[in-house]
Amino acid sequence: MPTIRPISDLRNNANEISEFCHREREPVFITKNGSGDMVVMSIEEYERQQALIELYSKLFEVEAEIADGAVGEDFMDVSRKLRSNIRGKI
Repeated sequence: MPTIRPISDLRNNANEISEFCHREREPVFITKNGSGDMVVMSIEEYERQQALIELYSKLFEVEAEIADGAVGEDFMDVSRKLRSNIRGKI
């Protein structure tokens, strides 16, 4: 269940809200005059969500390319190439 707090709590209990966001890895929804106004979350959780959005975007692009007939490389061939490149540089 989402945590909803009035904007006055953000002003009066900022440390408590920050600790909650870090501990629970959940956002806090802030209301202003009884309506939703903003969301507060830890930077770690924000960055995790942004990374997921980027990943989903890339997956969508690849799926569209495959649907348009693009041919990919075999996974085993690619992994062999990567391994040989890594071994040559270590």
